[in-house]
Amino acid sequence: MPQTKPIVSIENVVASATVNQTVNLNLITQIFPDVEYHPDQFPGLVFRLRSPKTATLIFSSGKMVCTGAKSEKMAIQAVKNVVLKLKKGGIPLEHEPQIEIQNIVASASLGGKIHLELAARVLPRSMYEPEQFPGLIHRMLDPKTVILLFASGKLVCTGAKKESEVYRAVGNLHTLLEEKNLMIYEG
Repeated sequence: MPQTKPIVSIENVVASATVNQTVNLNLITQIFPDVEYHPDQFPGLVFRLRSPKTATLIFSSGKMVCTGAKSEKMAIQAVKNVVLKLKKGGIPLEHEPQIEIQNIVASASLGGKIHLELAARVLPRSMYEPEQFPGLIHRMLDPKTVILLFASGKLVCTGAKKESEVYRAVGNLHTLLEEKNLMIYEG
């Protein structure tokens, strides 16, 4: 039985979407003066929302990438809000967006310190080179994620496509660290 329960915080959800048609980016910049568009530097425009606080890249192909959301639900809502604003502004969009979550980045605290040197030898698919980077890089197969684990007991989990996968990955790693006596609890 783990001595502590991990505290997980979803930091960023990245969603991709498409409206399956070409979009006139110059027209969007005329209608929405707040968007950022510098075609000489980057082929997409940036459409920011205050609520949910996100930035959505829109490309002329009709593809979009939304970043900054703190949940899957918020990412999906943000894309729908952008499409709704574009339609209301007079941008001719015939299709509803097809949205897919691409990546979830989360941070977590395991509630104790970790023997990283030992963990690097014991955990499969792990790499620890403290001269290069202060954290251990652990590649989990199920769910398929990459976890950056620090001696402080804090970690960053990336690569999950569902929030449930984040919680499962962190829980699995925490249990494994406990089973292998790699957690240090002061108290």
